[in-house]
Amino acid sequence: MDTVPSAHPVPTTAPAAPHRRRVATAAALASAVEWYDYFVFGIAAALVLGDLYFPAGSSTAGVLAAFATFAVGFLARPLGGIVAGHLGDKRGRKPMLVLALTLMGVATTGIGLLPTYDTIGVAAPVLLVVLRVVQGVAVGAQWGGAMLLATEYAPEGRRGLYGSVVQLGVPIGVVTANTVFLLAGAFTTDGAFTAWGWRVPFLIGLFVLVLAWYIHTRVEETPAFREAERALAEKEKAEQGSPLRTILRDHLGTVLLAGGSFAVNTATFYILITGVLDYTTRELDMERGAVLTVSLCVSLTQLVLIPAAAALSDRVGRIRIYALGAAGIALWAVPLFLLIDTGSLLWLAVGTFVASCFLSIMYGPQAALFAELFTPEMRYTGASLGYQIAAVGGGGLAPFVMVLLLETTGTSMAVSAYIIGLSVIALASIKVLADRARNR
Repeated sequence: MDTVPSAHPVPTTAPAAPHRRRVATAAALASAVEWYDYFVFGIAAALVLGDLYFPAGSSTAGVLAAFATFAVGFLARPLGGIVAGHLGDKRGRKPMLVLALTLMGVATTGIGLLPTYDTIGVAAPVLLVVLRVVQGVAVGAQWGGAMLLATEYAPEGRRGLYGSVVQLGVPIGVVTANTVFLLAGAFTTDGAFTAWGWRVPFLIGLFVLVLAWYIHTRVEETPAFREAERALAEKEKAEQGSPLRTILRDHLGTVLLAGGSFAVNTATFYILITGVLDYTTRELDMERGAVLTVSLCVSLTQLVLIPAAAALSDRVGRIRIYALGAAGIALWAVPLFLLIDTGSLLWLAVGTFVASCFLSIMYGPQAALFAELFTPEMRYTGASLGYQIAAVGGGGLAPFVMVLLLETTGTSMAVSAYIIGLSVIALASIKVLADRARNR
């Protein structure tokens, strides 16, 4: 029988303010560099990877193959969440975060150095898929560790705000990835960009290893984990239990509801940063640099909106803010693509900006909300699984589904319907979580 440990406190022992700030900064940077490494693949998939690694009879087939490889990374994310969550609840948040950063740095650099299909044949796409899987495992392991470093060090009444510093890693990663791609395109010809310029953003990802070393040497384990570690050690002596077994036995319903509530956010986000990039440049003949600039500017606004929504959730409640964002995504799905279909940069900016506002409203409180669904001894496992299930069900497949829907229906309204369907699932999941919380 599933139980819902709703609104569990995230205990802290009031560490010194300077150390708390250092931990929050390290968590935010870890999230930012990890997502940067992850997002450069999505941008490259929309721009060059199809032709370089999946030569086919049509550009659409190549893009579908590249986006399928993009999705493979999402399929691997639950594995990272399961393994790191289990070990993170038993051995500590920090070691798993360091391991995730190291894996991401190695995989991203490997992609930047990988020969193309013309050079080594079928081995090229095979190795690309393998490295993308490693990226997926890494990001699946990263989110829970970074999120818990931030929220478990947060002072009482500010967990939403502290959790949002990790969420800021997403727009920072998008802004940085887009900026580097814009610079790579600006300082190279089209031929040079296709030949080697696209590799530069991947090679820059190597600097993630420096941050991994810093966290390993300068950041202490969270107080909440140290308390949970003592309780878990006593429990395991008596029951031989494990966080993963407990989650699967007693809280699987909560994990699935968390995933169902968030899938629309990840799907819409990846539609905006990768699917729309492909659609506007390939189908609407919009200029690549201009579209990337719009994406960059829209992502900058999230740096303000995400912490604002999180701080508001500390005052009026997480579920209210979270549900408002989900409802807004549903209502804006049709206007979004009507504006994009005009082929105007101005209306593209308006459409994606409003959509980004609703995504930010939902994303801001999400870290603290997921953390509070589970007790400390199972929090890394439970929160990570919920997040990564959403990533597979929503984000990983979204660009692929978008291209497929556009090709089979000939209308972008099919993509709007896809977003609305996921929004309905999200709102239903949120309602069940809210009802369970009230009944406890």
